[in-house]
Amino acid sequence: MTIKYTRIALIVAVLLGLGSCTKGFDELNTNPNDIEKVTPGSLLTPTVYRMSTYFTVRSNDFTWEIMQTGLSNPSVANGVHRYYFTEQSGDGTWNACYSYLRNIQEMEDAAIAYQKPVYQGVAATLRAFVAGILTDSFGDVPLSEAIQAEGGITQPKFDTQEEIYNAMVAALEEANEFYNSDSQMDGNDLLYSNDKSKWQKFNNSLLLRYYLRQSKRINAYEKIKNILDNPTTYPIFTNNADAAIVSISGLSPYDYAWGRRQDYVNFTAMAEFFVDNLNELDDPRRPFIMTEATELVGGAHVSIGYKGIPAGHSGDLSAYNFSPSTPNGDLMFPSTVGTPIHEVLMPFSEVEFIKAEAYLGLGMDDAAKAAYESGVKASVEQYGGTLPATYLSNPAAQFDGTLERIMLQKYLGLFMVDYQQWFEYRRTGYPELPKTPYMFYDGEMPTRFMYKDEARRFNPDNYTKAVEQMGGDDFHTKVWWEK
Repeated sequence: MTIKYTRIALIVAVLLGLGSCTKGFDELNTNPNDIEKVTPGSLLTPTVYRMSTYFTVRSNDFTWEIMQTGLSNPSVANGVHRYYFTEQSGDGTWNACYSYLRNIQEMEDAAIAYQKPVYQGVAATLRAFVAGILTDSFGDVPLSEAIQAEGGITQPKFDTQEEIYNAMVAALEEANEFYNSDSQMDGNDLLYSNDKSKWQKFNNSLLLRYYLRQSKRINAYEKIKNILDNPTTYPIFTNNADAAIVSISGLSPYDYAWGRRQDYVNFTAMAEFFVDNLNELDDPRRPFIMTEATELVGGAHVSIGYKGIPAGHSGDLSAYNFSPSTPNGDLMFPSTVGTPIHEVLMPFSEVEFIKAEAYLGLGMDDAAKAAYESGVKASVEQYGGTLPATYLSNPAAQFDGTLERIMLQKYLGLFMVDYQQWFEYRRTGYPELPKTPYMFYDGEMPTRFMYKDEARRFNPDNYTKAVEQMGGDDFHTKVWWEK
C-alpha cells in the first residue's frame, strides 16, 4: 500500500489528545486557506524554533537519563535512568510531533498556493524529520490518514513502520528535486537564512539517516554508498557550517529552552559512564559540556577533575564523597542573556559516522577510518574545540575496524540531539551500557513509548489492529527496524 506522504496530516485534538505550545507564535494557528495572510516562509521559523527547543529539552530530561549521559540529582526513587516508564511517558512526544506535522502541512499548502516548490521541499524535509522521531518512538502510527477530520476520517489507521519508512524515503527523494527548481526562499529562516542549498544537504543527510536506520531490513550500506558516490545529485553535509544547528539568541521571541540558567544546571549530575569514557579519551569536549567535580577539603571545595555518578543507582550515594560534575550552563543558558547558543537537529559528525559504518560494512576499511576520524574531529570542533594531534593515537580513540568503536564516538557526537542516542542503541546495542540491580525490567532498556491513551479510547479498532501488527503495546515491544 502506498502512503500519500505529502498529505500526512493531524487528526483533531479531541480525538488523539493533542496539545500545543506556541511559545508566542500565534500565527501557527492561522487558517491555511487564508493564503493572503499566510506565506510558507512565515511558517518556517516558528516551526523550526518550537521543534528545536522541544527536542533539546527532551534530550536533556529523557535521553541523558536512559543513555547514561546525565541524571537527576538527587534521585531517590524511580527515574528514567532506572528505566522507569509510565503509560504517559511518550504523551508529550506524541502531542508535539502531531502539532508540528500540522504546521508543516500548512506550510506545504501555502507553498502550493503560492507556487513555491522550494517550500514544498522544506516542508517534506521537516516532515520527514518529525515523522522519523514519531515512528522511532512509537512504531506504527497514524500518518497517511491523519489530519483528515474535515474529509470525514476521524479514526485514522496506523501505518506500519515499514510503510512509513518507504514513504519518508520517497518524500526526501522528491524534495531533493524541489530544491533544484528555480524557486527561491524569501521568508524568515532561523535555520539556514534562506540558503536552499543547505536545506538540500539537510534533506539528503536525513536520507542517509533513514537508510541506515533500516540496516537490519534492507541493503542499507549499498544505498548509502550510492548517495555518497553521487554528490552532485545528492549533496550532503560536508562541514559543520552545513549542519542543521539552530542558533538561539535568548532574546524574545527566541528564548532559550530553559527559563533560567539554574533550571538547566541545578539538580542534575553528569553520569559516570559518559564522563569515564570522555576521561579515557582525554576528551577536549569536556569543559564545554560540564563542570569539574569537587570535594570538600578543609572547608573549601577543591576540584578533582571530571567525575560523574552512576545511573541506575540505589539512591544512596553516601559512598561518593564528592560533588559530581554538572552541566556547563554556558552551553544552554549563558551568563549574559543574548549570547547565542546552539540547538542541534542533525550534526555533521553524524553523517561522517554513517559513512564510517557503511564503508566498514562494505569492507572499505580505509574509507571507514577516514570518515570515522573526520566525524571525531567534526564533533570536537562543533563545540569550538580543537582536536589534539595525539587524540586519534590514543588506544581508546584509535580506529580499530569495529562497529563498537564507531558507535561510541557517534554516541558522544549525538549529545543533546533529541532521541538519536536511544534510537541508535536500540539498532546496534552500542555503546554497551552498564546495568545495575536497581533498574526496572532486570536492566532491559525500554524500546518504545506506549501509545497515548486517547488513541486507545477514541480509535479502538485501529488501535487494536496496530497492536496486532506491532506484536504488542508495551515498553519492550520492538519496532519494525529493530527486529
